[in-house]
Amino acid sequence: MARLRTFTSYRNLKRPYTRTSKFKAKSYIRMTPNVKVVRFDIGANKEFGCTLNLLSKSDLQIRDNALESARQTSNKLLETYLGLNGFHLKVKVYPYHVLREHALASGAGADRFSSGMAHSFGKPMGVAARIKKGQTIFQVSVDKQNIGVAKQALERASKKLPCSCTIQLIEKK
Repeated sequence: MARLRTFTSYRNLKRPYTRTSKFKAKSYIRMTPNVKVVRFDIGANKEFGCTLNLLSKSDLQIRDNALESARQTSNKLLETYLGLNGFHLKVKVYPYHVLREHALASGAGADRFSSGMAHSFGKPMGVAARIKKGQTIFQVSVDKQNIGVAKQALERASKKLPCSCTIQLIEKK
């Protein structure tokens, strides 16, 4: 199977090219790839004393496999130290934006069947979440004595994401 293309070509937040054609079938993306994020809500569904948010410092797109990887690392740390009932983790963004790529044929005889950039709308190859500056990506709710573990879990999650992030603490009264 082919490798994933580097994300630098998809990272910027620009309005995507929308194809308009006199043929209806060519004016929209027919297939949406499956989202790789398995669960968006994890842990106990009860009231906790503190909430920590992971905020983005820039506008960008984050691919769904990066979100899933960040979710898995933070969830693993929270589960080992706090158990399933000691926290509530929520992924606050949904990857709905379809990424397309136009794979050009290469090798011997490629010029015979390659159309070049003549029909360069591209085939769907993945999905990404569009994120604005200051938007919450992950949210963790814990009790006051477990703030350190939740901070560490969000720091580990931020290392898996292609942007720099800040952690915001909100204490409930």
